[in-house]
Amino acid sequence: MVYEKRHIRLFFIHLFLWALVYGFFLFPFFFQLRQLPPNLPIRLVLTIVLFYFNYFVLVPQLLLKKRTLIYLITCISLIVVAGLIVHLGFTPRPDINQSLPLRGPGRPWRFMGHIFTLINLSAPIIVSGLLRLYIEWRKNEDLRKKVENEKVSSELQFLKTQLNPHFLFNSLNAIYSLSVKNSNRTSDAIISLSELMRYMLYEADNDMVPLNKELEYIKNYVQLQRLRLSDSANVKLKISGEDKGKKVPPLLFISFIENAFKYGTDFKGRTYVNIILLIEEKTIHFKVENKIGAHRGHNKNSGVGLENIKNRLKLLYPNSHELKITNTGEMYLVDLILQL
Repeated sequence: MVYEKRHIRLFFIHLFLWALVYGFFLFPFFFQLRQLPPNLPIRLVLTIVLFYFNYFVLVPQLLLKKRTLIYLITCISLIVVAGLIVHLGFTPRPDINQSLPLRGPGRPWRFMGHIFTLINLSAPIIVSGLLRLYIEWRKNEDLRKKVENEKVSSELQFLKTQLNPHFLFNSLNAIYSLSVKNSNRTSDAIISLSELMRYMLYEADNDMVPLNKELEYIKNYVQLQRLRLSDSANVKLKISGEDKGKKVPPLLFISFIENAFKYGTDFKGRTYVNIILLIEEKTIHFKVENKIGAHRGHNKNSGVGLENIKNRLKLLYPNSHELKITNTGEMYLVDLILQL
């Protein structure tokens, strides 16, 4: 409802501004009872068409996606076509019996008139482009400020959900059980826990980290989760592709993984979590799915965490990521594609 009211308000604002601009432009003609140029109506219509086509289509689909050359060629082509429409289709033709001089003072002025028309038709594209870029910049700045304000609380929330005393207690208890049984997995479990804490303390503060370190953190986290679960046969982690030379923001995927483990255990204690990371030359395809436990209710903190990671993705990967979250009632699926 609020969304619809906002669009209705914007519609009337735009309508008022166009009426103001056109009224200011047409006032001298009506006030002085001068005849309107025959091609003026089509020029006014083309101005609106070029403005909104550039604002809603060309800038988002081409310029913001860094396809600058295609954007410039498209804009120039549109201006030329619009100029041809104005001069060829809506400019009065001279009398067929009237001979036009091949040379003379009239020709340069006619040529300058064409140039002036093209300049006029380029104005709505320039204005709408600058306006859309400014709005996108403001949106990103507002999002940046929001993320910065949420950073401290997000980090605290992350520490509570990832390495909270309950998780640490379960991990240490599982390691103790292994040590009592003289299991050869005890040393590996201790190393996994220490590496997990080391990464949290010394790497997570950086803006970007090597992808291989982020993957090692995920492996250690999944290994400790398997260790504490009573039935982890259906906990799967598959990583494929080359990770050398690639960097990502730290802790970008772990919120989704933590959420999957939190809600992926059914009433019999069985856990189903499937994590897939496909690394390609210019993309990372991350996918995690889990069964929704019958005894798991809605948790507002989880919703806040997912909203924070969505805002973070919008800031870090604007127009270069795709995030799909599907909840069927039985399965919860996160599908994320990052353009590196």
